[in-house]
Amino acid sequence: MFKPIIRFFIFLVANFLALYIGTLLMNDGPQTSWYQNLNKAPWTPPGWVFGAAWTTIMVLFALYMTKLSFQFYLFDKKLILLYSLQWVLNVSWNLFFFNKHLTAIGLVIITLLWLLIGYFTFKFKKDLSYNTLFILPYLIWMTIATSLNAYVVLYN
Repeated sequence: MFKPIIRFFIFLVANFLALYIGTLLMNDGPQTSWYQNLNKAPWTPPGWVFGAAWTTIMVLFALYMTKLSFQFYLFDKKLILLYSLQWVLNVSWNLFFFNKHLTAIGLVIITLLWLLIGYFTFKFKKDLSYNTLFILPYLIWMTIATSLNAYVVLYN
């Protein structure tokens, strides 16, 4: 029982570190006049939803990665590479979209992240069975977030 808790804690800290660094890289992005004046999708949720969604997603993703890490050796190169790529894409989107205002590059990054989360979801579905449910909110949120980014690119 002790080992799963340690792994969960490692993934949880790494996930929330990504959120923290991403927030720093946004440079007050959602509050800036640049973002406020963008044409945003009519289905853009209120600001508080983003914090609640990401908190939930990162806790569930830590559970998912903990379960997945027991299907593989914890330091399996493929698992670490995929997780690290997810981490870098997640963090870098904030920099390009909010800080640099490079919304098209942001769209490329978020699309790659959406594809990667889709890969995690379906590639390891057999290995994790019902534990795949832990990653579904991430995939759903990335679908929404990608559509929001695409709308900004198309209508601004």
